[in-house]
Amino acid sequence: MIDIVTFNINEKPDLSKQANQIRQKVFVEEQNVDPVLEYDEYESTAIHYLLSVEGVPVATARWRETPKGIKLERFATLTSHRNKGLGAFLLEDILNDILPTDKKIYLHSQLKAIPFYKRHGFVIIGEQFTEADIEHFEMEYR
Repeated sequence: MIDIVTFNINEKPDLSKQANQIRQKVFVEEQNVDPVLEYDEYESTAIHYLLSVEGVPVATARWRETPKGIKLERFATLTSHRNKGLGAFLLEDILNDILPTDKKIYLHSQLKAIPFYKRHGFVIIGEQFTEADIEHFEMEYR
């Protein structure tokens, strides 16, 4: 059974801890992202998601409002659960929540994730750039 919980870290610190464990493994340990960059000042204002399979947390993401619109961020799935459609399930759940706002939806995609986001309606805008020592493109939902 797949379950997705939406939360704010101030109201659900236990869920925040579980989501951060996933982000720690994926971003800090696998991709060598500096923890100072990973856990930023937007943690408390973002809307977070935690996806569990059979009660075990395996994926997470968040979104937040910016002056440009709604930015999707911090999509992370544990290695053991990748390529099983869970990222798509999580993305669709988030889009269902934010599409009614009728605001621009965008993200910064790592190069390897671009095909995934393209399959879900995102297009590349702008030039390639480096963020946290990883190459990215900005993508917008159309």
